[in-house]
Amino acid sequence: MPLAELGRFPRVEAQIIVGRLESEGVPAVAFDGEASIGDGSWLLIPVRVMVDDDDLDAARAILDAADGPA
Repeated sequence: MPLAELGRFPRVEAQIIVGRLESEGVPAVAFDGEASIGDGSWLLIPVRVMVDDDDLDAARAILDAADGPA
């Protein structure tokens, strides 16, 4: 199954989102979390949260529900 990008987030937030999605039964992975760690700019590079293409709508719904009412 192809992966789809859910979004780009600060490093720590991306890890929290991955944990939240997985707790809801949606497998997720963070890409680029260790990018440029050697030169000290790793906090500046957003981390991509990826989910299975078939789970993208469910993942968006979980994030929207976590944000609360608009």
